[in-house]
Amino acid sequence: MTRGKQKIDAQRRNAERNQKAKGSQLEARAVGLKVVCPICKVQLANEKQLTDHYGSKHPKEKPPSTSNTQ
Repeated sequence: MTRGKQKIDAQRRNAERNQKAKGSQLEARAVGLKVVCPICKVQLANEKQLTDHYGSKHPKEKPPSTSNTQ
């Protein structure tokens, strides 16, 4: 029954391959999110997204300037 053994081996390999693919990507996501909205604390990837976020979620507020030189 050579084919039966090949089938069992293939099932075992596929199970191992599928098991490795599962996992959390929270760490990778946290690295990519660098900008935080000071009003609602949502995390965004860059300043452009923050400007767009202000336009849609906080239209009455003025977005913070990108250069904070005082």
